[in-house]
Amino acid sequence: MKIKQLSILLLIVLFSCNEKKELSSINLENWYKRTANMSTKDSLEYGKSYLSIYSQIYSMSEHKTHNLTAMASLRNTSDTDSIYILKAFYYDTHGKLIRKYFDFPIYLAPMETTEIIIDEIDVAGGTGSNFIFEWKIPKNCPEPLFEGIMSSTIGQQGLSFTTYAKRIR
Repeated sequence: MKIKQLSILLLIVLFSCNEKKELSSINLENWYKRTANMSTKDSLEYGKSYLSIYSQIYSMSEHKTHNLTAMASLRNTSDTDSIYILKAFYYDTHGKLIRKYFDFPIYLAPMETTEIIIDEIDVAGGTGSNFIFEWKIPKNCPEPLFEGIMSSTIGQQGLSFTTYAKRIR
């Protein structure tokens, strides 16, 4: 009787592991809600930033990797002006475009933050993935802040670290 129950439990566990999971932050509807009209914003300053993200890191050797949940945090550091993020493109370790989160202007109100989440099961980026963000801000406005926060917990062990974007234009 115990062997039968154990066999049934094992089958349930095996089939539940093969369940296809939906990845978060990819739904364009979430970004369309933040769409900004840029037709009257000609006097804005343009910038472009690079952010490193790690959806996987090496563990013990180059042949074993550990998956991470990664968050790209997009922050407006101005307490008076809205800013505009024009594009958010995600690339893999080899520089191949994985996905465009959005390629139309969105706004961030003063002191507002929004995030892009790379789920732990989404390892398409590999060990050297990155984002390119293009943005526009009013004159004399502080630049946006882009941070990467990577984390994982297994049992009682936890791992977390951060990265910061670099302005490239």
